[in-house]
Amino acid sequence: MTNSLTQAPKAVKRRNGLALLPKHAPGMKIGLLGGSFNPPHEGHRLASLIALRRLNLDCIWWLVTPGNPLKQNSDLPALATRLQACKKLAHHPAIFVSGVEAEIGTRFTYDTLHYLTQRCGSVDFVWLMGADNLASFHRWHRWREIADLMPLAVIDRPNSTLRATHSRAALYLEKYRRDEGDSALFAKAQTPALMFLHGPRSQQSSSALRARQAKARV
Repeated sequence: MTNSLTQAPKAVKRRNGLALLPKHAPGMKIGLLGGSFNPPHEGHRLASLIALRRLNLDCIWWLVTPGNPLKQNSDLPALATRLQACKKLAHHPAIFVSGVEAEIGTRFTYDTLHYLTQRCGSVDFVWLMGADNLASFHRWHRWREIADLMPLAVIDRPNSTLRATHSRAALYLEKYRRDEGDSALFAKAQTPALMFLHGPRSQQSSSALRARQAKARV
């Protein structure tokens, strides 16, 4: 998701004035996994399947950002290219790929999630992130207020557990941490709420894949 001061993409105006969202209905429990997905990989899919099962979610939306300003975006492939790659990789009836952030013209994760909670007030959303993202979560715009919007589920990632659990955001949210044994009820938890989910871990990462692709082009 976008978290900086770069110019926001121009919002897409639809006939009814609303951006197109994936399948949702009142009472559904939906996980949100945001990122550049540059490129998407099996780690994204594995984390989604763990959250889907453990949190008893109805579905998961992959929110593909136009660009994350906390990262270098000069070589970022077009949004349409990444959306297509995500759809090909996800290949699961309960994982939906969305470019809604570009459609509504938001710059920050907080603004995107605030839009979704206002638009889908009867849906129980859970924000999903890898442990590597929790380590830098305190750098995100209005990160404490993101935690107020919806429960935060952190999926363990290789070589990230120690940094994540000792990060500024994790220490702040420690008093709101829920036991992993209560994961099936977590989507309806009162916020702020934090939970760590453990399970099979993928060694793949977008940065490693990009480095491998760059080396292959030399």
